[in-house]
Amino acid sequence: MDDLLLAGPDDAVCLRLDRPIDRAGLRRLVAERETELRAAGLADGGTVALRLPPSLALVGYLLAAWRVGAQVSLLDHRLTRHEVDGALERVAAQFTVDPVEVDAHRLRGYAEVVAAVSARDGGRPAATPHALVQFSSGSTGASKVIGRTAADLAAELDRYDRLPDFPRAGERVVLLASIVHVLGLVGGLLNALHAHAELVFPRRLTAEGILAEVAAAETPTTILGVPFHAELLTSAPGTEPLPGLRRMIVAGELVRPGVPERFRERFGVPLGTMYGMTETGVIATDLDGSRLPSVALTHGLRAHVLGGELWIDLPASPYLGLADPTRFVDGRLSTRDAGRVDQDTGLVTVLGRLDSQVSIGGLKVDLTEVEQAIAGLAAVREAVVLHSGGVRAYLSLAEGAVVDDVRTAVAATLAPFKRPREYVVLPSLPRTATGKVVRAPAVLAAASAGTGPTTEEG
Repeated sequence: MDDLLLAGPDDAVCLRLDRPIDRAGLRRLVAERETELRAAGLADGGTVALRLPPSLALVGYLLAAWRVGAQVSLLDHRLTRHEVDGALERVAAQFTVDPVEVDAHRLRGYAEVVAAVSARDGGRPAATPHALVQFSSGSTGASKVIGRTAADLAAELDRYDRLPDFPRAGERVVLLASIVHVLGLVGGLLNALHAHAELVFPRRLTAEGILAEVAAAETPTTILGVPFHAELLTSAPGTEPLPGLRRMIVAGELVRPGVPERFRERFGVPLGTMYGMTETGVIATDLDGSRLPSVALTHGLRAHVLGGELWIDLPASPYLGLADPTRFVDGRLSTRDAGRVDQDTGLVTVLGRLDSQVSIGGLKVDLTEVEQAIAGLAAVREAVVLHSGGVRAYLSLAEGAVVDDVRTAVAATLAPFKRPREYVVLPSLPRTATGKVVRAPAVLAAASAGTGPTTEEG
């Protein structure tokens, strides 16, 4: 991986946090961390788990561990001690790298970290050739521990290379997605290093802070994040020119109706979308917004629809340890997403999670369809639709709107059996630290405590 990530002119700026870091400086940092890891006992074929927030420290230890030849597990720093212990048992890491001092706050795009390397009792060398181990949705259950080899990562970088609209040499990427997860890690960090683009970590993850980073240079700039970040930016006040902004690209969940149009109207550039999974990295893209709501498969990937579900061809199972036997079958990976593949164009349309399809009175209802319909209403800022004793919508309203506005619009949009029986209005929907809406019923119920749900009659 060294040739893909650390090569390039010494004086070229590759990372920018609170200061620019050139490639010579990054190589020195990685060499220092490599010396530290080797002194602790990490060797070629060993295993190490990094539990660090997005930071220069995380970048340094990750690249250093790969230079040693170790298998690296990335643990989200927000996991509880119980979750961390469970993950470490699953991967049997020989060493951990944990923060000792952290200077950060919730709306900062990166942390300043002092970390320490510790040996771990019961750790074992790598039992598989995977260079990277990640955990889908922060969980350690069946088919949640995911391994990727160096060849897998190189192949994904090659797919990015072949996308003419993805950031490349001489351009900037303002990264809003966490580098602990696949979008921020491979699409952001690794691709920027490989393509010789400058990767910018915003000091503040507010609309004003993000736009200030974009405005700081006229170099062609791409913003990379999740749909929430696009909505945040379109709601920002001001009309300051951003001559360097080329586009924004989002992934992680479906973009709600109207957001791409509002983004283009606000900034004059497209809101591109990507579809991918932790297991595979990027699968398909629509980087200029011309294929909405469809995406085109990236180089070398093939998709199939079986029983309404998208499956992706893979040469081997990506799962380590405990695995659900239905997730990888005969060289195909189950995405658990409903979708279509156009037989003439090959374009893929992702329709939402299969577990969003429920039966009500013997009739099939797609909760994703209902959610998208409600989220697209002028009276609604954001919405989540769940099924719990009936269809229930959690939503926050646009300024001046009332829930009766939503009921009236839904009655004109959705058949009676699809309409929510209950609307719960919140000031804003709870979100993860990466910007995704939280869909856990218990969390939404706790957020709604004291707000007084309003119930659809009839």
